Amino acid sequence: MGSTRIKMKIVKDDLSTAPIINLLQEHYQEMLTHSPEESVHALDIEGMKQANLTFWSGWLGGEIAGCGALKELSSKHGEIKSMRTAKAFLRQGIAAKLLQHIIDHAKVRGYNRLSLETGTPEAFEPARALYKRFGFVECQPFGDYIEDPYSIFYTLELG
Repeated sequence: MGSTRIKMKIVKDDLSTAPIINLLQEHYQEMLTHSPEESVHALDIEGMKQANLTFWSGWLGGEIAGCGALKELSSKHGEIKSMRTAKAFLRQGIAAKLLQHIIDHAKVRGYNRLSLETGTPEAFEPARALYKRFGFVECQPFGDYIEDPYSIFYTLELG
């Protein structure tokens, strides 16, 4: 699925450098412009360092292009967290490349299901379209999530 033309370097990230910290702070601030704080489910830097979460950053030409994470909910179920493309790299296939990377890792881990939460406001339409393009379908809240008019939930059966 995603663009094969992009030669993005994807690395497991320890969340210690300014570019990734800035990207995650930008991500959180933008979420707040579209949803009330209680409906924003983005993790802070410390939350991203949980033992059950793997975080990757994507780099093009030495610049941060995007990021994403995979959180283990159970031995068979993973959750995608903090998918974000840096503004300078929007609409270039970065998110698709990162999403495919996360799906591939979920399969290697033996997960049979991958789920995520994203927003319902119009600003989230590109993200929703991306997930649908990869085969994700709407589902009920999972894990600790509850029904929320600012949230929509998707899942992908991995087989």
